[in-house]
Amino acid sequence: MTRRFFLVALLAAAIAAAPARVAAPAGAPATLRVFAAASLAGAFGDIAKDFERSHAGLRVQLNLAGSQQLSAQIEQGARADVFASADDAWMSRLVEAGKIQGPPARFARNRLVVIVPRTNPGRIARLQDLARRGIKLVIGAEAVPVGRYGREMLRNLGSAPGFSSDFTRLALANVVSEEENVKAVVGKVQLGEADAGICYRSDVTAAVARLVRVLEIPESANVVASYPIAVVAEAPMVDAARDFVARVLSAEGQRMLERNGLIPGASAAP
Repeated sequence: MTRRFFLVALLAAAIAAAPARVAAPAGAPATLRVFAAASLAGAFGDIAKDFERSHAGLRVQLNLAGSQQLSAQIEQGARADVFASADDAWMSRLVEAGKIQGPPARFARNRLVVIVPRTNPGRIARLQDLARRGIKLVIGAEAVPVGRYGREMLRNLGSAPGFSSDFTRLALANVVSEEENVKAVVGKVQLGEADAGICYRSDVTAAVARLVRVLEIPESANVVASYPIAVVAEAPMVDAARDFVARVLSAEGQRMLERNGLIPGASAAP
C-alpha cells in the first residue's frame, strides 16, 4: 500500500466515522433573541410564553445576564433582536454606538431591598447593622446597575437620620464579594455565603422569600431603577422584535411585570 493510498483510505474512514450533519427540519420555529437584565427573568419568562402562544412558529430565546454584559455582547456583534436594560446608561451606550433602532422606551421601574438569610447568622435586625464590624455584605459590581444603585443607596443612608456619618464607609468595608448580576447576589445570600445582600424587590420571588428575610429601605434613601427596552439595529427578526417590545409596553405586559414585583410604567426613555 503506497503512502498516498494509505492517507486517502484514512481520510475516507474518518469521514465515514464522523457524525452526519442533520439539517434543520422544514418548518422549524424561528428564534427571537431577547437580551434582558437578569432581574427580568420571571417577568420576561411569562411575557415570552404569552408571546409564543400568539405567534405560531416562533420561539423566544432569553439571554439573561448583567446589563453591562449584554450591552458589551451586542456592541461586539452578538446576534440579538431586543435589548432590555436595568438602567439607562448601558442602553445609551448602544444608542451612541448606532446599535439600537429608534428611541428606547422605558417599560418598568424597580426598588432596592436588603436581604439576609432566613437563619440570619449575622444577626442583622436593622439597616444600621450593615456597618457593624465582621458583617459579610454582597453587592453587585460597580459596572452592574444593581451595584451602582446599591452604592448610591448606601451613600443616601449615610446622611439619613439615625445613621452614623461613617455608615457608608463602614458598610462598604464589609463588602466581601461583588457579583456580575443580581441573581448571583441573591444566590449567595440564599446559600448563607453572605450575611446580607442588596437586590431588587422583584428578585424576592415566592421561592426566594422562603429562604431570606427582607429589610425595607426608607423611601427617602432608596433608589428607583429605570428599565428601557429597544429593538437592536441589526435585528434578524425585526418585525417580531417590534411586536415583542409592543407586548411588553401593552396593558397585559405591564400587568405581567407588576405580578413579578416590578413597578409598571411605560414611557419614552431618554
